[in-house]
This record gives sequence, C-alpha cells and structure tokens, in this order.
Amino acid sequence: MRRFLESVLWVSLALACQHPSPAPVLVQQTGHLNQGVALKAESDLRTASAWPAPPLPPVAPQVLAHGRRDLPHLALTFDACSTRDVSQYDQRVTRELIAAKVPATIFLGGSWAREEAAHVREIASVPLFELGNHSYTHPHLTAIKSEERIRLEIERTQAEIYDLTGVEPKLFRPPYGEYDQRVVRIAAELGLTTVEYDVASGDPDAHATKERLIDWVLRKARPGSIIVMHINHRRFHTSEALPGIISGLRAKGFELVTVGQLFADSHGLAPVVLREP
Repeated sequence: MRRFLESVLWVSLALACQHPSPAPVLVQQTGHLNQGVALKAESDLRTASAWPAPPLPPVAPQVLAHGRRDLPHLALTFDACSTRDVSQYDQRVTRELIAAKVPATIFLGGSWAREEAAHVREIASVPLFELGNHSYTHPHLTAIKSEERIRLEIERTQAEIYDLTGVEPKLFRPPYGEYDQRVVRIAAELGLTTVEYDVASGDPDAHATKERLIDWVLRKARPGSIIVMHINHRRFHTSEALPGIISGLRAKGFELVTVGQLFADSHGLAPVVLREP
C-alpha cells in the first residue's frame, strides 16, 4: 500500500505541470517527437523578446538530489511551471514563507515568468528566495532530439528571468524531473547545476488535503532532503499546509535552507549527494 501511495504522488506531481500553450512538444506512443509541434515550439523560443543573459562559466555535469545526510538541513523548493491550463500565481505560498522567515528555492518557467512579470519581480525582491530555471515551455526534454532546442529552453528562461529581475539562476530543474546525460551536460555547459528532489509533496493530487500534505512531508523528510511543491496553482492546498509543514520540520530539529546553501554545505563532501547522470 505504501508503494502504491508513493507512486500516486509521483504521478500527480507530473500532472501538475502540463505542457504550455502554444506549442507543446508531444511524445507519441512510438517515442518519436511530433516534428511539426516541436518546430513551432522552437520558433516561439527563437522569437522570445528578452535579451540574452550574460553567459555563466560552465560547471561540472552533476545532479543534486539531496544534501548531506549528517546535517539537519533541508530545502523547500517550489516549481512555477509554464502550463496550458489556468496557471495562477499562488501568492499565499510566498506570504507564508515570508511570515515564517523560511528560505526557499523557486524554479521559474520562462513562459510563466513572462506572463507573471510583476509577480516575478516581487518574488525576486525577497532576500529569502533563490531563483532557479525550470525551462521555457516545460517539454519532455529527454524526448527532444535537437540539442539546440534543449539549449534554447534553458537559455530563453535565463534571459527572461534576467530581463525581469537582473538575477541569473545557477540551478536548473528539468520538467517532470526527467533528465539524461545530454540534458545535464547542456545545463552544465550553460553554467547551471541540475536539481532533482527526494521528497515529492504530492500537492497536485486532487485527494491531497492540507492534513495529508503535512503528514506526508513530515514522514518522508530526512536530513538533506529537497522537497518539491508548487506555486502556480491556487487550487492546491500547499499554502494551507505550509504552516504545519514548517513548524513540524522545525520541531524535528531541521534547519530550512535554499538549495544553493544545501549544495554549498554538501559539495565535495558526500559523493552520494552529487551523482553522475
């Protein structure tokens, strides 16, 4: 039963971030891309209005899935996915984080950032928050054959965030948590470390009540955990659950930090943290 519940939560996480409109990249049952749709998406990326962000120096191609297990640190992360359906910024989430003085890492979709420009500037103005890159159109990157297209997904998001905030993210979360060696390498060439997670909160699940979210996160959190939630759906119970999650984690002795801080604490010290893709 526990394995079944975990699988439901992971599937619900994927469902939370649907393809954006226009120009989703579809993967057919054969595993091949719909080339017409893919070309349209790439065209949209090429015509994005933001100026390129200054290039970052390349980094090692690594994936951060969690931090050191011998330190009581963990990171709360929030995805703002570029979505086709109604995708509204849930300001209640950031208000709860600010009220509780909790650092957090927020991974912004490029298209979402463009549509929510004023809110992105507001988020960037809060010293507690660290910004990350979550691709421009939220496609299945591992299904895309063109390395140039993958590069554009990351570059255009960097440009959009930099244009709006003056911040250049150094962390990249691939859509759906899907990555391969190619995706990680391209992100690293652009100066971004790929970030996964070891605890999916399950907030997209239609059956995920406030109480269930609190109970699940508190049961699954471990020292070094990276927990993923969302800020782009107001129908989720994320904001309602946050006070209980935050107080519960602190009662267990956890210190809440950003992914950047978690990475700094862990880099080069615990091989299990940074695994080759």
